[in-house]
Amino acid sequence: MNATRRALLLSAIAAPALAQGMPRRSVDPGVTFPEPGRRPWADSIPVLRIGISGGENETDRLARNEPYRQLLEETFRLPVRLYPSPDFAGVGQAFAAGQIEMAQMGAANYAGTWIDTKGAIEALVSAEADDGTIGYVAVMVTRADSGITDLAGMRGRSLAWADPASTSGYFAPRAALRARGIEPSTYFSRTGFAGGHEQAVVAVLHRQYDAGCTWASGQGDFATGYSRGALKVMVDKGMLDMRELRVIWQSDPIPSGPIACRADLPEAFKEDMRRFFLALPKTHPAVYEGIERGGGTGFRTVTHADYALVVRLREEEAQERRRRR
Repeated sequence: MNATRRALLLSAIAAPALAQGMPRRSVDPGVTFPEPGRRPWADSIPVLRIGISGGENETDRLARNEPYRQLLEETFRLPVRLYPSPDFAGVGQAFAAGQIEMAQMGAANYAGTWIDTKGAIEALVSAEADDGTIGYVAVMVTRADSGITDLAGMRGRSLAWADPASTSGYFAPRAALRARGIEPSTYFSRTGFAGGHEQAVVAVLHRQYDAGCTWASGQGDFATGYSRGALKVMVDKGMLDMRELRVIWQSDPIPSGPIACRADLPEAFKEDMRRFFLALPKTHPAVYEGIERGGGTGFRTVTHADYALVVRLREEEAQERRRRR
């Protein structure tokens, strides 16, 4: 795919198409949390299995998702289990194998899984940023004392990607760099996968790489790691002082990935889950904070149409890889 084509696609991704009709939003009046009780759909789902993507250490992931698990269990009166994956691709593989019913995913991971499973997953809701958009940004960070202040200063330096299935930690920044005529494989002295977003930042702090890619809201106070994102999580956990880092590049907005489920599940299940997430910020703010890791106005309903361009970009990337073989 040529640079012009890639730039047009990335520009379009910045304003994803909404599904037919107006989306439902957490901030809408009259949003109500599902009433507790066992549902008829539970007969076909003996255990609700939730995939948890990589990006931070497993202990922290399980701890902050435990109240979410308990609330699902208490609300729908069925066993709920968390299945943490060591990386982003593991969630897609679990969907493909029928090992999970639902998971929160990045846009590129959703798109890749949708392609690999031939449409066997369905997007339900996505998180809204503070300004009401369903977007965030990829950022490239260096140590503040590195002397690197922009992309030009990264020529011949090393770069850590977060994860090969991460939108902000690999897929979007690589595509954006290529759209600017920068081929990562030759522009940087070396690139590698750190194993997650936290790990990419830690690799920079420990001077294992000159820069790393991760995600942030791009909104709010820089000193706190912005309003949400991997940097904010690390600041909140005492792992990072933002004075140690410098942001040298930021992407155009990326559509926030969805909370998705298996497409073959009952429609009543999907609607109960939409209601659960839409009402979550107001009825159970601590649980919402735990799974969203920062600010935002809540969720909005999405469909596959919101990610059509991301799917197209992934398909074109796959075609490029096949041509290079």
